[in-house]
Amino acid sequence: MVSCAEERRVTAGTTGPRPPVDTSRPHPARVYDWLLGGKDNYEVDQKVGETLPEEARGNAARNRAFMHRAAAWLAKNGVDQYLDIGTGIPTEPNLHQVVQAITPTARVVYADNDPIVLRHAEALLTSSPEGATDFLHADARQPETILEPAGRLLDFDRPVALSLIALLHFMPDTDDPYGVVRTLVEALAPGSFLLLSHGTADQHPELRQETEAAYKRGAIPLRMRGRAEVEPFFEGLQLVAPGLVFAPEWYQEEPAPVQERSGFYVGVARIP
Repeated sequence: MVSCAEERRVTAGTTGPRPPVDTSRPHPARVYDWLLGGKDNYEVDQKVGETLPEEARGNAARNRAFMHRAAAWLAKNGVDQYLDIGTGIPTEPNLHQVVQAITPTARVVYADNDPIVLRHAEALLTSSPEGATDFLHADARQPETILEPAGRLLDFDRPVALSLIALLHFMPDTDDPYGVVRTLVEALAPGSFLLLSHGTADQHPELRQETEAAYKRGAIPLRMRGRAEVEPFFEGLQLVAPGLVFAPEWYQEEPAPVQERSGFYVGVARIP
């Protein structure tokens, strides 16, 4: 572990040669950045975004807003360690900015497999002076490559919030997403939390075919799941009220978000 007094940002996962950015193929993180109105994407990513249903932009924004609300709630309830996998392009406010505004000593480790995310993370993911952040260039499908280096900054003997936002629907069944989540959760101490959002067509089935076709043209695997398929990610965990709901329905404080239909199931659960 690196003490807060030593350095406000460590580089456990960013040493060595920088992997090249492949601009010939779209990447989910850059498509998501485009949907959020970001500029850190390429023409190949924009082409995917432009063929998605118009509602995709709103879904991305509502999903991001859920992350902000849930992360703030966790910080207010004493969680000071976070492991965010599938980080995506840094879009302010980032998770560490949300939680460190409440708990300045919070430690956050981000992980993503897109080299452009790595480059932006190194430049932008700067911690508060009291806390620390780090970024790992790693693949969520290989959780063991994340847990060991993350442990250099995070203390896995204490509660950690595991954040899996808009990630698992890009993992087909052949990638064993349930096994990946189980491996990550089992590495966490009791009192830790799982913060998760997952793409679904349950509230707009008429858009499913168009959405899947857009990602397929970009050679991006997409596996939207219904409620019965998302629930097992929380197996054995204690869902925090209001439970597994659509993104605008998850909130702890008033005013309530506008209750629009959503393309994401979301939930926060405590690890007993």
